Amino acid sequence: MPTKTLQIPTPDGRADAFAAFPDRGERHPGVLLYPDALNLRPELEKKARELADHGYYVLVPNLFYRNGPAPVFDLPEHIGEEDRPTIFAQLLPLVEAHTTDRVLRDADAYLGFLTAQPEVGTGPVATIGYCMGAALAMRTATAHPGQVAAVAGFHPGFLVTDAPDSPHHRIPELTARVHIGLAVGDMTPEALGELNQALGAAGVEYTTEVYPDTIHGFTMTDTDAFSPSGLQRHWDRLLPLLDRALGNS
Repeated sequence: MPTKTLQIPTPDGRADAFAAFPDRGERHPGVLLYPDALNLRPELEKKARELADHGYYVLVPNLFYRNGPAPVFDLPEHIGEEDRPTIFAQLLPLVEAHTTDRVLRDADAYLGFLTAQPEVGTGPVATIGYCMGAALAMRTATAHPGQVAAVAGFHPGFLVTDAPDSPHHRIPELTARVHIGLAVGDMTPEALGELNQALGAAGVEYTTEVYPDTIHGFTMTDTDAFSPSGLQRHWDRLLPLLDRALGNS
């Protein structure tokens, strides 16, 4: 399968990125895949390859390119609970600096770059995100409703917050099909109710689901949070969503 390491021009510099796509000559639907807070690393490259096996061109940007090339700082091959305090002490300033304005500037650049690739078709695209990436996927979809036909988020963070610019406040602008797959405890019942109410009022096709026996991060095989059944359920929900929205069935 072809893969590429790319440089995406943005208003703030150049974002390094990973792309995977089928080993065929025709053009394919585009997918913009936002990593979790642990950022672009072999685990996300593996997910991109798996998704590309199903007929998609998948672009995975380095979220924190302003601080250096991915992974920005060293990560162990397997991230255990004992590693998280040190890692997240380094990550927190990067996450806090990744403001809504930055996210939207980057989204414009990422989508423009994705759709300009010769291997990508002319139809709509999808956005997918894990952890904080779910909020980025949603922000991208609501800012580009004519272009993003599907949005999926798994073990999401920051989708519903008390901030005036919380992603859920922009859902009235959404036109994409949506699936949100949550770990047990990812959102309070009140927050999930707010999300469902916003999605319902927008009139879009959507599902939100709490995956049983999971904890936050359940799709990531390189962490202690990994759940094989949770990862499989994620594929079982994601692939039909993309097929329907992007016409790749």
